[in-house]
Amino acid sequence: MSAEAKPLNAFDLDLWMRERLDRVERALDTWITAEVPQGEDHGAPAALVDAMRYAVLDGGKRLRPLLVLAAHEAVAPLGHECDAGALRAACAVELIHAYSLVHDDMPCMDNDVLRRGKPTVHIQFGEASALLAGDALQALAFEFLTPQDGSVPCVVQARLCGLLARAAGSAGMAGGQAIDLASVGLPLTESQLREMHQLKTGALLQGSVVMGAQCAQPPANVLAALEAYGAAIGLAFQVVDDILDVTADSATLGKTAGKDADNDKPTYVSLMGLEASRNYARSLHEQALQALQTSGLHNTAALQALAGMVVDRAY
Repeated sequence: MSAEAKPLNAFDLDLWMRERLDRVERALDTWITAEVPQGEDHGAPAALVDAMRYAVLDGGKRLRPLLVLAAHEAVAPLGHECDAGALRAACAVELIHAYSLVHDDMPCMDNDVLRRGKPTVHIQFGEASALLAGDALQALAFEFLTPQDGSVPCVVQARLCGLLARAAGSAGMAGGQAIDLASVGLPLTESQLREMHQLKTGALLQGSVVMGAQCAQPPANVLAALEAYGAAIGLAFQVVDDILDVTADSATLGKTAGKDADNDKPTYVSLMGLEASRNYARSLHEQALQALQTSGLHNTAALQALAGMVVDRAY
């Protein structure tokens, strides 16, 4: 039986997602606050927190938190599927993603006015407030990963912080964005385009999978298989985004459609064509499912279903 044909045992992705998303949303709503922490003299400025909450809450697919939780559930012993570290990691990756969108949308980069179906943060709050909100969200992500209540072992905290820093930094998301900005109007080879997207988009998606798994400290062979799954899904996500940029409208996307073509940015569709891009997304989907098979894990239904959800957007 091929990886693609492997049955999901009637797995209910919608139900699974609703339960996890409710947990993530409640945590984000509780933890992004201007309230004064116990034992401290003052909290964060309310206006800054308003911009932070606007950037994070009530919008987005939350794919990265879902990948964290799905990977953790695949690896964790029965009964330990949702521990404190996994929930905090899920929220932390969403904060990094949200901060990157706030900064990417600003006039000095993509200069966009629509995100998640509403005005971008710099349109709503001004450029200075948007810049600070993004900075604060990035810092808060690491605060989430280092609770002082003993709920997350120190060794796990250190691993999660290292993984997130690498996924978000110059050898990950930020580096990919730098390549993207430098590539406007330039012809890229497929390998150059792949490298850009593996950093800009894929690194944080792959990092989400690995962070979720690391909360349960899996064997090296399992971690390697999940890294391969995350790499395939991370690239597939961007290939599909390139497809949607030319096939979907702004209302469907929740952001401005056609921006890549308007800004003369290299994409998989501009390089390979629409149908070849869809075929490539299918191939990456197959690679992701094959990686799960090699992991030897039994509880991978959520990871399988999320892979399908990523690629199915293209059709």
